[in-house]
Amino acid sequence: MGKSKNIERKINDVLNMFYGTDLKSASAIEVYNAVSKAVLGEKYEDKRRSDEVYFKGKVTYYFSIEFLMGRALGNNLINLALNDEVKKVLNGVDLKLEDVEEVELDAAFGNGGLGRLAACFLDSAATQNMPVMGYGIKYEEGLFKQEFKNGFQVEEGDNWNSVGEPWQIKVEKDQVEVKFSDLTVNAVPYDMYIMGYGTRNVNVLRLWESKALKKFDFNMFNEGCFDESMKGKVKGEHISRVLYPNDSREEGRILRIRQEYFFVSASLKDIIKRYIKYHGNDLKEFSKYVAIQLNDTHPVVAIPELIRILVDERNMDMDTSIAIAKETFAYTNHTIMAEALEKWECYLYGKLLPRIYQIIEVLNNKLVMELREKEVPEADINIMRIIQNGIIHMASLALYGGHAVNGVAKLHTKILKEDTLRPWYGAYPEKFQNKTNGISPRRWLKLCNEELAELITSQLHSESWLRDLSLLSELKPALIEEDFIKSFLTIKDKKKQQLAKYIYENEGVTINPKSMFIIQVKRIHEYKRQLLNALLVLDIYFKLKENPQIDATPMTFIFGGKAAPGYFRAKGIIKFINDIANLINNDEDVKGKLSLVFVKNYNVSYGERLFPAADLSVQISTAGKEASGTGNMKFMLNGTPTVGTFDGANIEIVEEAGEENNFIFGARVEELRSIAASYNPQNYYYNVEGLKRVIDTLIDGTFNDENTGMYREIYNSLLYGCDWQRPDVYFVLKDFEDYRRVINESKSVYQDKFKWGTMCVSNLIASSKFSSDRTVIEYCRDIWGVEPAQV
Repeated sequence: MGKSKNIERKINDVLNMFYGTDLKSASAIEVYNAVSKAVLGEKYEDKRRSDEVYFKGKVTYYFSIEFLMGRALGNNLINLALNDEVKKVLNGVDLKLEDVEEVELDAAFGNGGLGRLAACFLDSAATQNMPVMGYGIKYEEGLFKQEFKNGFQVEEGDNWNSVGEPWQIKVEKDQVEVKFSDLTVNAVPYDMYIMGYGTRNVNVLRLWESKALKKFDFNMFNEGCFDESMKGKVKGEHISRVLYPNDSREEGRILRIRQEYFFVSASLKDIIKRYIKYHGNDLKEFSKYVAIQLNDTHPVVAIPELIRILVDERNMDMDTSIAIAKETFAYTNHTIMAEALEKWECYLYGKLLPRIYQIIEVLNNKLVMELREKEVPEADINIMRIIQNGIIHMASLALYGGHAVNGVAKLHTKILKEDTLRPWYGAYPEKFQNKTNGISPRRWLKLCNEELAELITSQLHSESWLRDLSLLSELKPALIEEDFIKSFLTIKDKKKQQLAKYIYENEGVTINPKSMFIIQVKRIHEYKRQLLNALLVLDIYFKLKENPQIDATPMTFIFGGKAAPGYFRAKGIIKFINDIANLINNDEDVKGKLSLVFVKNYNVSYGERLFPAADLSVQISTAGKEASGTGNMKFMLNGTPTVGTFDGANIEIVEEAGEENNFIFGARVEELRSIAASYNPQNYYYNVEGLKRVIDTLIDGTFNDENTGMYREIYNSLLYGCDWQRPDVYFVLKDFEDYRRVINESKSVYQDKFKWGTMCVSNLIASSKFSSDRTVIEYCRDIWGVEPAQV
């Protein structure tokens, strides 16, 4: 029986068993679930064999509050080389694979770069046969589904599993109890198989769902207290209900603490159970077989929890338990902004997790003693304490309780050493490493840009580059071949047409596919400076209105991203951008010359359409504020030049591809540090041509924020400062003129198609450094101490 016939039989078996139908009669949702289950069934035995190979040796467990996985079907078909076979089966019953793939919703286990990085790492670890297992939370709802109403962001529930969960396997036998002072819940594991490309290895992401021990109080219900009878169930199951509950109120902070402890406690119990199965009851060699990576500060409570288990449940002494924890844990820092490092009130920990708080106090005291023995200045010790003024500093707990800390780009790590974590670097320089982020070339090129992937493969006569991105360097001779550049540009035009069609269907906005697509998609935050981009768009609009005869390159600016529900100013920036879009897109004077669209509910699947279609990648964070970024790498891999500041991984992108193939602008870190105390944005407001006009639209009636005060607050934050911050803390006004200059420069170059195509291909070829395969191999070698183990 041929491969496609075998797949067809398995799909029909699933349809018959679960839905009482077959391929010819099934609905799209039924076909999606059946194809997924049939593909998953192909890997059961490989998963079992992978477990046997992995768990006999050392394994890394990747703890992350987010895993932004994206759709699974298309990625898994590519990794298992089943794409053509499934297409053939579906074509036989007049179905298209792409239509079936569209049924799948993005699993809402993540929000931004943190979760997407974690997903890429799991894909790379499986592809490189590395023994890495992920642990997180199976959220019932994601962060939120984003809609716009009169330009305002509106948050709705994100019921991502409404079409089924075929990629998740419930493992009832491995459920464990997690105890708080006032509540005990069951943690029920669901496994997602992570299938490597070109290998039989199968890694696992285990996600925990919280279930109440007592679901229903029969006696209370019988007495008519219907709501009260369900209170225990509701309270217990809130823990895995929503990603990042709003923590502006104490109830939200309590729920976040519960979430973090819930998943790390369950995961550690699971790891210890597995350790005992393969290595026996003596946990003194725990770190010989177990490495745990803490992805940011959210899972850092795992450190005192492991110590608690070893001391209270395994009868080890405190000092030995602490030593084991230090050898086991490592911590990835994702921010240079001290205010973004997670902190919790001591009284909340004392109330919810009293034993954990006792252990944190022990760790704090030991840290202080150790620092004094090192003769660290008392002023630095006070900065480094885990407990300060009734607050637990989770980054300090991670730095003391683990053996390694890494930044995620060269500049980021440098700033950590010299500024954010300076005292720590002085006391423990051996703990610090850099691991520049990366992305999966399977999803971010092969899956989302099949045409470009085929062009590369035809040029290299092999798909080996999908496992070893350094092979892209062999494309260098193609830079001088006009046919290759033309083929690349033809593909880019096709992706732009596809995106324009998709945006019209989903946003109701018509954009010119022949215009220059300038795209900024990422979480909405002031330091990422979507506001700077919006002000420039408005400036371009006013100039076109003044001189409609300008022979200008048509431009389409595309924004996407969510603002946290409690982030008032970021939500004001979204409203401002949508108001600008409404002004521009309804003005016949600029039709075909300038357009702006803010795509709603930006996620992985939307990104798969945006990255291949971009002409210019907008990465304009204030220098020194962006840790790394991975969106910049996704654009680069698809052959898109960067317009950006000298920040995060932008620096390394320029190092690899050359500044001549990108557009770098703006003040650099050293300059901003030197002028911070004396900086007066009003000097730019009054003296930079056109700047006052666009900023004044926030308050002069051009736009209406419906009496929310959003626009006035943005205006004040730029010129006068608010919330105890100095004015224009992210230097939007200072960098405006230079940003305008570099956008104009990019427009001029864009008109020379061959030169532009050469710049694009140069970026594509130079992107090999930014494979997450390379990053994961470095973690395995330098931090985790694990070796590949192939089925």
